Amino acid sequence: MTLAIWFTLGGALLVFMALGGSMLSRVPVSTSMLYLLAGVVVGPLGLMLATPDFFDNSRLLEHLTEVIVLLSLFTSGLKMSVGLHDKRWFPPLRLALLSMVATVVLVTAAGVWLLGLPLGVAVLLGGILAPTDPVLATDVQVDSPADRDQLRFALTGEGGLNDGTAFPVVMLGLGLVGAHEIGAWGWRWLAVDVLWATAAGVAIGAALGGLLGRLVLYLRRTHQVAVGYENFLALGLIGLAYGIAVLAQAYGFLAVFAAGLALRHTARVDTEAAAITLGLATTPAAKAAAVAVVAQAHDHPLPGPAADLAVDLAVSGQHASAWMAHAVMSFNEQLDRIGEMVGVVLLGMLLWSVPWLPAAWWFVPLMLLAVRPLSVALGLLGSSTSPLQRRLIGWFGIRGIGSLYYLTYALNHGLPAAHADTLMALTVAVVVTSIVVHGVSVTPLMALYRRRRRPRG
Repeated sequence: MTLAIWFTLGGALLVFMALGGSMLSRVPVSTSMLYLLAGVVVGPLGLMLATPDFFDNSRLLEHLTEVIVLLSLFTSGLKMSVGLHDKRWFPPLRLALLSMVATVVLVTAAGVWLLGLPLGVAVLLGGILAPTDPVLATDVQVDSPADRDQLRFALTGEGGLNDGTAFPVVMLGLGLVGAHEIGAWGWRWLAVDVLWATAAGVAIGAALGGLLGRLVLYLRRTHQVAVGYENFLALGLIGLAYGIAVLAQAYGFLAVFAAGLALRHTARVDTEAAAITLGLATTPAAKAAAVAVVAQAHDHPLPGPAADLAVDLAVSGQHASAWMAHAVMSFNEQLDRIGEMVGVVLLGMLLWSVPWLPAAWWFVPLMLLAVRPLSVALGLLGSSTSPLQRRLIGWFGIRGIGSLYYLTYALNHGLPAAHADTLMALTVAVVVTSIVVHGVSVTPLMALYRRRRRPRG
């Protein structure tokens, strides 16, 4: 396939999404569904313009999905503007810990008793499928820092946290199959892979996000410098948090989410500044400032007074933090969407090489209709969430790029070849089904949720 054809197809898809992407929120079709279809059309199941193989490209897939998840985790952290002492944090924490453990236990039981897998491979399957996806779940996540809806907040927080908390389970599974050192009775796994790697990852990310955020604000407010490079700040912080965490044998996913969260919390500002950031200001001056903020965030400064106002905002004591938070998140959201497109299109192209198993016909419904709702019910038992919110959280356990990352990580780090086909078939079947069924249902179900929550009278 020539480079010119790739440019043509990629450009056509990008232009189509630019022109019609916003209309998808009104119909029961998600962007991921279109990307998956595009990949199928391009691949051997369609026009045969490219024939990539899953096993032959597993190393490339591991690194590509890793980068995509990192971008999405950082964006998720930036969206979580609620204070850390707020009670809204309890549901996502319970989902990322209790519900994830319940999911691993249930999947492991199904793997051992129903699929006949060895215990280590079954645990590994549970770790691969336990995390919900921050990449494909944007339609049900917090859509702005001002969004305080408990359902969206819980799903966003869960997706940001459990992509990191699933790593100890994957390492345990690899240890049980002899591909990772876990120590006698699992002491090394508990001390290093659970306690150290988790705590250090969160601490490294939080420290870097907080320190860099404060440093940028200090330079802007005091010296009127470090303005206009928010894209460098976003990518630099992701790279630093992930790299330092991995070098310290900590979890880079948790570090990047914590870095985004910490950076967001350096931008705790007054009501008017927050309104400017979100484009919700009501006065003429504030509206003009909001336009300038958006323009500068996309590297298209407006001429004349609006541009002057934008620069003034970036270095002002009152609005500098709002400017920084908005610009970083706006840039990262665009990268996040591009990452989603690349990852899902590639998945569609690879479907021909996946060894489909008959067990997927019953395993996928078991995963989406039994394991997920039951684990959510257990994790949120006695919580402040409403019955409707718990039912929707139980349904929107979207699996996607995160599960593909853990699958390729296992393939490249010692998963026994005898079980590689089984784990690949089941994981890809769950991900593809999730893309389709959740993509079809998200628009009507979220519309129903908004109607139910709307005050009557």
